[in-house]
Amino acid sequence: MSEKILLVDDEEEFVNALGERMRNRGMNVSATTSPSEAIKKVESGESYDAIILDLQMPEMDGLEALAALKKRQPDLQIILLTGHATVEKGIEAMKLGAMDLVEKPADLKTLTEKIKKAQAKKMILVEKKTEERIKSIIGGKGW
Repeated sequence: MSEKILLVDDEEEFVNALGERMRNRGMNVSATTSPSEAIKKVESGESYDAIILDLQMPEMDGLEALAALKKRQPDLQIILLTGHATVEKGIEAMKLGAMDLVEKPADLKTLTEKIKKAQAKKMILVEKKTEERIKSIIGGKGW
């Protein structure tokens, strides 16, 4: 099953290059240079196995974008990318619900492994919710 990814980074060249490399590995990649647009995509009901989000962007800080995305869809699997990693930022990102933090330049093999983990985690969460919904439906019947 092809991983569905949303890349969010203000550096258009970086987004295009990384997106192309990921597509060459069979991933379904959408990309934007705007955190606001990423939030709109999520609000419109788009579903992603993972969102790769830059930590430092001029329009909106990656931590702000992370919080806004998680508020809209708490089960989102978000991997932050940064060229300026600090322990404090990493801790704050994890507290806000980031799945992981990867330093730029991102090693594609490492990033791909993290995306596969994100996809697996998302599948487990979806399965659990479906199971709960089924139990609720069955429990509500007077058989």
